[in-house]
Amino acid sequence: MRFPAPLIPATLVRRYKRFLADVVLPSGEEITVHVANPGAMLGLNAAGARVWLSKSANASRKLAYSWELIEVDFGSSLELVGVNTGHPNAIVAEAIAAGTIPELAGYASTRREVKYGRNSRVDFLLEHPERPPCYVEVKNVHMMRQPGLAEFPDAVTARGTKHLGELSEMAAAGKRAVMLFLIQIGSASRFTLAADIDPVYAKAFALARAAGVEAIAYRCAISADGIGVVGPVPILG
Repeated sequence: MRFPAPLIPATLVRRYKRFLADVVLPSGEEITVHVANPGAMLGLNAAGARVWLSKSANASRKLAYSWELIEVDFGSSLELVGVNTGHPNAIVAEAIAAGTIPELAGYASTRREVKYGRNSRVDFLLEHPERPPCYVEVKNVHMMRQPGLAEFPDAVTARGTKHLGELSEMAAAGKRAVMLFLIQIGSASRFTLAADIDPVYAKAFALARAAGVEAIAYRCAISADGIGVVGPVPILG
């Protein structure tokens, strides 16, 4: 996924009210930007950090700028991390089309945001006349508390727990169900659940896997030009 226009560097002042952040532009002007991330963003809120913004072409938008990337040192060197949780489905859609995720290859059609379960929409429904349908949920991962180890979630996620239950129901009905963790941290070499942050989600994840739900994790390469899937990482536990 390439950004449609060059990103704009800025300096983070603070993030607040979940979806807002104040930043300082290179000109010295301080502005408020949109934060498309409902999580706690642990380790990604340090004042003074360098961030990158996109600017909307929609002149009627209340906040013209959105926070896309942040520069962080997780213990080895500075790297870019994607914080916009509105992008993972587009990134995964491109990866599926390119065959970058072999576990999701070989289907004749791909549909997005299809109704299923209890008043939910699955991120992807992959279909083929000779195969069971494949229901895919995507979760964005941007937390790292130990070098190389990506974790999810960074806050309690009742919605995520609900999705695991619905995937389990699909698996029980003879369909294929896949939980895909998309890691927007290039240095990630492994993935695990943050059970200390949300033990209910961790328990639901274990039950889902026992019920036949597949779990895969893929990391991305991140630059100021764009974000793309580059390869799988093992899931611990």
